[in-house]
Amino acid sequence: MLMLARSAVLAALAVACASPVFAQAGCPGNPNALGVTRTVEIDTTGGPGFGLEHYKAHDFLLPMEVVLTFDDGPWPTTPLVLSALAAHCSKATFFAIGKNAIAFPEIMRQVVAGGHTVGTHTWSHLMLSNKGVTPEKAKEEIEKGFSAVKIAMGTGSPSSFFRFPGLKGPDAQMTYLGTRNIAMFSTDIDSFDFKFRSGEQVTKSVLEKLEKKGKGIVLLHDFQKHTASGTLDMLNQLKAKGYKIVHMRAKSNVTTLAEFDEKARAEFKAPAGDTRPTSSVVKTVPPGN
Repeated sequence: MLMLARSAVLAALAVACASPVFAQAGCPGNPNALGVTRTVEIDTTGGPGFGLEHYKAHDFLLPMEVVLTFDDGPWPTTPLVLSALAAHCSKATFFAIGKNAIAFPEIMRQVVAGGHTVGTHTWSHLMLSNKGVTPEKAKEEIEKGFSAVKIAMGTGSPSSFFRFPGLKGPDAQMTYLGTRNIAMFSTDIDSFDFKFRSGEQVTKSVLEKLEKKGKGIVLLHDFQKHTASGTLDMLNQLKAKGYKIVHMRAKSNVTTLAEFDEKARAEFKAPAGDTRPTSSVVKTVPPGN
């Protein structure tokens, strides 16, 4: 009886946390697409935590539901992930490193154009739990990451979603993020894809863990070449096994701080206001023109 009651409560919580379910209108070229079963909007006020590996407060997924998250991009491998998701008309959350976003702004904008959620993962992937990382340095890593991703996006701001490098969140920084109304994300299922050398191994790891847990927020890395190249097969297998994709979005986006906007902009070595995609600035013309 207690287990049934708990299941009912979790189901009610999931429905309460969800925005209206959007019907899948079909996916061009893929009648067997994963799509998005439902979208949840998260109120990040006070800095809630998600992902049962570290935070136990909010379990909003129903059985067989999966949230896909990708860390450490954007990177030249990221378009492979985006292509796979587009083939399934599906969505994910990308926790971007500020330094990488500044290095590859066009790829960052591809993530945005694909309708995916963009969170942040510090400026340089510094482990904030390391000894010697002062509160001031930790704040700069967090805030400069927000600002850099915002600049690279070209329009809008990243969602109020943050993931600590190494999933290690010091108490002081967790408190700070709470004051900034930023939600913190751990994971339910860590693929440990950096330990593998092929997409097949990554997919096997994810599916075996999903089979045991029945659902979960999955941590992957678009930075990893084998993960990126194997994403399409993983999505195919998720669909074949009956899993459903949930897309997360924040109720509000980050309001960046001017001090760190300036610091991030100094890293983006381009004329002020030059945010056009290279494809609109440089075009190949026919011979003789």
